[in-house]
Amino acid sequence: MNQLRCFRPITMICLAAFLFAPFAAAEEGPFRPQPGQFPPIEKTHSYRGELVFVDHANRRGSIRVEGSGMFYRNDPHPFAMLPYGMVRYHGAPADLRDIPLGTVLHVRAFLPPAPKLASVPVLPVDNKTKDANHNRGAGIFPAENHVLLLEDEPSHCRREGKVWKLQEIDIQNNQGMIVARREPHEGGEAEAAAETMTIDAATRIWRGCERLEVAELVAEGIWPARGKRSLDDQPVLLGISWKPTPGGVFTRFHISDIWLDETAIKRAARNQTETHNAFIRSRWMPAWVDAVEYGKFGSAKVTATLFGGMDESLYADFKPGKHALMNAVETTLKHTHGAYGPAHMACKGPILDVVRMDGEPPLGSSGIQIQFETDLIIEGIRPGRVVRVRPADWPQVNVPREEYLNIGSSSNEERFPTPAIFPKY
Repeated sequence: MNQLRCFRPITMICLAAFLFAPFAAAEEGPFRPQPGQFPPIEKTHSYRGELVFVDHANRRGSIRVEGSGMFYRNDPHPFAMLPYGMVRYHGAPADLRDIPLGTVLHVRAFLPPAPKLASVPVLPVDNKTKDANHNRGAGIFPAENHVLLLEDEPSHCRREGKVWKLQEIDIQNNQGMIVARREPHEGGEAEAAAETMTIDAATRIWRGCERLEVAELVAEGIWPARGKRSLDDQPVLLGISWKPTPGGVFTRFHISDIWLDETAIKRAARNQTETHNAFIRSRWMPAWVDAVEYGKFGSAKVTATLFGGMDESLYADFKPGKHALMNAVETTLKHTHGAYGPAHMACKGPILDVVRMDGEPPLGSSGIQIQFETDLIIEGIRPGRVVRVRPADWPQVNVPREEYLNIGSSSNEERFPTPAIFPKY
């Protein structure tokens, strides 16, 4: 399923007020996602930059956004994932924790759905047009900081059907620069002008099942030991990062990885997919509740839509007749019910039905709706709320302390103690 999803952190109590408050018809003007709807990617603002900070437990971080000025002077720009948001790495599903700091990412983001409840700074809606001055340029602090899609360079190219064409290399002592241009894979007009990017001895080169070094391509005579050589528009996929560059250039990115063929990138995607599959099986599949049909003495039937962007093998584990567990979570996807683990207070019962919608599902959705029955519904499972659910045959493990909230707690900042914890002498 080629979905792209996104989510942002809000407290559980505030989310309830947000989801059930009355909303007027959408007004003309800046687009904000609406509760209970998967927003269209066409309404996003897109930008790219270097990942410089990650708070993986709260699904947020900071990116140094590329502008027209001196890149290294740009302050980190905070972002938050929407609950149904997607992270893609090496062309596969990922969590923020999987992406190394320094990686250059493509961002598709919205204005905060509920500005008063945002967990990252709320900026003027026209902030992307303002010049940041001090040689930094415009567009480096966009108000669109609630992310629908976060993807690294190979993921971006695979999704859009593009490749990098290597034009020229200039090398000495296993380091130098490559000139390349991003183009449609099937040919056609290039997306932008050629870029000059650095390489060094640490650049990883992937060919089939091999991991090569720059020195090995030099030894094979494919690249020169020193000087320039044409690379004849060789099609590759690139991993792009940033590191300080001598020479006072405004912006110059670095090539961290080169995938020379289809076997190499598919292998990278397969490895990342397995990493993410194990992560989701231990943290449970995210979804939101579409409807609850209440029965007697706390029993209920819950209809929920699974979020998209996961590997198909995970969705295949949801089958009618299987038993499952469902727990309420905060909009960061943190478990909220249970003092020592997600299964402590989770609702339990059989999956009654699994329905797949026809056609391409809306962005953020898997297009898969499950109906689940429980004999004891908990407070956090209501229409519009976000939940996590797992088939009973997935492993039952306890997640680390920073990834769940204590019962009655509603603070994203719980894992960052205040100075009040220190004794007074």
